[in-house]
Amino acid sequence: MAIYELTSESFREIEAGDYSVSGHKERGDLQRLLRTQIEVISADLFVLTEEFSDWDESRRRIDLLAIDRNANLVVIELKRTTDGGYMELQAIRYAAMVSAMTFDRAVRIHADFLGRLNDESADAETRILDFLGWSEADEEAFGNDTRIILVAADFGKELTTSVLWLIDRGLNIECVRLKPYQDGDRTLVDVQQIIPLPEVGRNVN
Repeated sequence: MAIYELTSESFREIEAGDYSVSGHKERGDLQRLLRTQIEVISADLFVLTEEFSDWDESRRRIDLLAIDRNANLVVIELKRTTDGGYMELQAIRYAAMVSAMTFDRAVRIHADFLGRLNDESADAETRILDFLGWSEADEEAFGNDTRIILVAADFGKELTTSVLWLIDRGLNIECVRLKPYQDGDRTLVDVQQIIPLPEVGRNVN
């Protein structure tokens, strides 16, 4: 599919781009912008932190760790590539590693994240409670499921086949495509949830 500019004279095709050619970095650009504009991917997400690696005996880092409106944890993995690599395997490991996270720990993690951003406009617990619509913490209702969202410029057939197989077996996983287009010196991004199809709906508990 292509993107066109509609003018009074014609449809003008916008050329497909490439993040590596336009100079946009995975961590320095995509991740940096999404950490404060996560609504680009989904309006029901709240970012707890980025580059999360608070576990023993592992140097692995979650690109973005979030929660959704149902207090589920959400592991978000980013790639600027057009095949996604092996990001689904990474994300499954990360989901397992954070699956037992408590509300109290999420607050401490978010507080540290806000400190690194020099954001003191509200305390971490208040922000999380406001997002969830809770008047007080509820450990029993927090983190009962862990979702995975894979974000890339595109996805290869091997990855999409694996993701569909995982969905059939009950794993809560999505693929969101951030496809770049180049219009002169401007980079436009077409954002589409491709798995599961939006009309099918998300498998959110």
